[in-house]
Formats: sequence, C-alpha cells, structure tokens
Amino acid sequence: MLTWKEEKTIPANIEKVWELFSDENLQRIMPNVVEHTPIEKKEGIVGSTYRQSYKEGRRIETYIVETLAYENTENQKHLAIGFNLAKAFEIQTMFTLIKVDESQTRFIYEGSNKGINFIGKVMLKLAGEKNNNKVVQDFMDTVERESLVSATA
Repeated sequence: MLTWKEEKTIPANIEKVWELFSDENLQRIMPNVVEHTPIEKKEGIVGSTYRQSYKEGRRIETYIVETLAYENTENQKHLAIGFNLAKAFEIQTMFTLIKVDESQTRFIYEGSNKGINFIGKVMLKLAGEKNNNKVVQDFMDTVERESLVSATA
C-alpha cells in the first residue's frame, strides 16, 4: 500500500483555493478527469456519489467516487473521497485547507492507494513510491498554479 501526506502554503485566499474542488472546477486541477457526473447528492454531502471517468493515454477508466468526509467552515475546508479503480486499487484521498490569513492557505493532501488483488499489488510495487511522489507533487503544484490564476481573476 502506498500512502502520502504533503503540505504546502499557497499564497491565495482559502475560498479561492476551495472553489477549485467544486464539481464545476474539478477539471482545472484534475485535467485527466473527463467526466464528473453526480449520481446521488446527499444532504450534508457525505455519502454523495459521482460517476467519474479518467483518461490515461488512450484508455478511459470509469468508476464511482463516494464522498467520505466534508467540512466547510470559515477557517477550514476538508474533503475526503474514496473509490475503487479498475477492480485493482482502493484509493482514498483527503484534501484539507486551513486559513493562515486572508491571503494564505495551508493545503494538506493525503491519501492511500491499496492493491485489492494480485495485479493491483504487483502494479503498485512496480510503480513505486518515487513515481507516486511525483504524481502527488504535480497535483499540489497544479492546485497552487490554478489558485493563483483564480486569485488574480
């Protein structure tokens, strides 16, 4: 199983950063997500499900994403989601935003990727932690870049 927890301070208002995690803006920070369609939206958000399709090269994987945790207060925002990918991986990710001040936000990205069958376990070993760290870092950089675009808009 791969796990990660990375933090970064983004020079943007917490609300501007949080907007990027909305259904409407998700593709700005996850450009390979080619579909994000609500299946069932629950009151309070937790338990809501979405059909999501992700394009990797020429292959498109479709899976169901469930909201596991949600918090939206003035000083802290939190979203946790989980999904199974290709019947081989169980993935959980958490995005936490903490207001440092009016123009700075601490962004915490953590999660896990667990092989749920032999193929998934082998693929995780082959992909390795170094590759996972690059994916995590690229995502964090994208969130920061898009937050700065939003902050100046």
